[in-house]
Amino acid sequence: MDRRRFLSSLLGSATVAAIGGLALRPASALAGEAAAFAKGLAAHPWLAGWRSVQAAQLGPRTVQVQGRLPAGFAGSLYRNGPAWTERAGFRYDHWFDGDGMVHRWRFNGDGTLTHQARMVATPKFTREQEAGRFLYMAAGTSVPDAQPVRNNDGANTANTSVTLIDGRLFALCESGSAFELDPDQLTTLGPVTWREDLAAMPFSAHPLRDADGSVWNFGSIDLIGGSGLLIWHLGADGRLLSADIVRPPARGYLHAFSQTRGRLVFVLMPYAFDPAAGASFFERMQFTSNQPCRIAVVDKDRPGQARWFEAPFAAIYHFGDAFERNGELWVRAVGHDDPEQARSPMGAAMHGDGAGQRGAATQLLTLRLDLARGGARWEPTGLSGLEFPVFDPRTGAGRGALLYAPTTAGRHDAPYFNAVAAFDVARGRRVVHDYGPHVLAEEHVFVPRPDSARADEGWLVGTLLDAARGRSGIAVLDARHVDRGPLAQAWLPDAVPLGFHGCFARQRAHG
Repeated sequence: MDRRRFLSSLLGSATVAAIGGLALRPASALAGEAAAFAKGLAAHPWLAGWRSVQAAQLGPRTVQVQGRLPAGFAGSLYRNGPAWTERAGFRYDHWFDGDGMVHRWRFNGDGTLTHQARMVATPKFTREQEAGRFLYMAAGTSVPDAQPVRNNDGANTANTSVTLIDGRLFALCESGSAFELDPDQLTTLGPVTWREDLAAMPFSAHPLRDADGSVWNFGSIDLIGGSGLLIWHLGADGRLLSADIVRPPARGYLHAFSQTRGRLVFVLMPYAFDPAAGASFFERMQFTSNQPCRIAVVDKDRPGQARWFEAPFAAIYHFGDAFERNGELWVRAVGHDDPEQARSPMGAAMHGDGAGQRGAATQLLTLRLDLARGGARWEPTGLSGLEFPVFDPRTGAGRGALLYAPTTAGRHDAPYFNAVAAFDVARGRRVVHDYGPHVLAEEHVFVPRPDSARADEGWLVGTLLDAARGRSGIAVLDARHVDRGPLAQAWLPDAVPLGFHGCFARQRAHG
């Protein structure tokens, strides 16, 4: 297709109407006030994970590492998440709304760790800093007197994850461009346009790296008023290899996707809009659990074509591994028992209601797709209470990987994860390290041991919030012996907001 016509084939007049309508629609309700959150924080110190930052930059500051880092372990953990959630006494309702702050936790090699963080200087954040109030539509909160935006990047928060491609660091969200950052100083270099006619098109928050070093991703055109999935393929050098559109048979929401060596798998959750529910996407959107999930299987050598399957409804945000066995495609996924809670996770915490917040009930599911007959079904694994799973991509083809994920263990004071575990799906068991009742545990990234090619030889690196001491920290564990606890950890003197996703960069030769 001619590149000049590509964008217009994706977006019609409905797109501009959707963006403008969300921006101009009067607010149906005000968000919770910042004062109410402050009151809740005083009673429930774990709410510090959802407290708004007040400065665009944190650090750098250097602290001592406790314990001993393993030989061969060196580099930085980058993490991203919503951090600026309050302005002029107004507080966002939805956790996904806060502007993104990228953190760098650098292990210096001399027994110290340096932490620094910066807000991603998107156009939205920069203009709202100058105005002293929220100006633009949010994903899940009705913002009073919201101003219109020219395209979806006008409301881009760049707040969900980070990825490294050929040494370049990008902050990502669901519905807009990737924003490039300086990997050392975390200063914002600006939005990336992979091709001129694709400017401001969604480049989602969970890109996947292929065995050849190239990167796959998608953009949901539904989120900006159009229809379809834009499938991105970038080379290992960050150059665009292809951009193809796949048309779904019905509207569906997705946050992430999975891959095997030869295929991509997209699970679309059906939803409908209730215009009376509010101005924002997540206020209006309601999952329709009486309808099936539509599942696209895309061959990597034909990314513009999809084979569609249907499976019973499941509320899925994140995926583990995927593999093919005996003519079937198996996908591990975290299913939420309550679709409404999945639509607005930690909603009570955002309002400062620590007593009313429930922890998310989840279970690990296996999606089995019969490639010969076209059938699809979900199977329970018997494992539950996890989110944000990761795995070692070196696991051999045709067999399931160990999954590493935050979970709960023993007494936990907050309705959030307080432990990390290795989940052995084949045996239906987990090996756990419990950080204690006062600690909140975030996603733990798997870092392969550089001198080994064997699966699961490496480390887990994850961030923590110690609510009892009002501090944030980081821990390094042996992935083969999670139950032994941290090999090393470091703590900041204060707490920073919880985030969503991160990536690890090995130390470069020049420092």
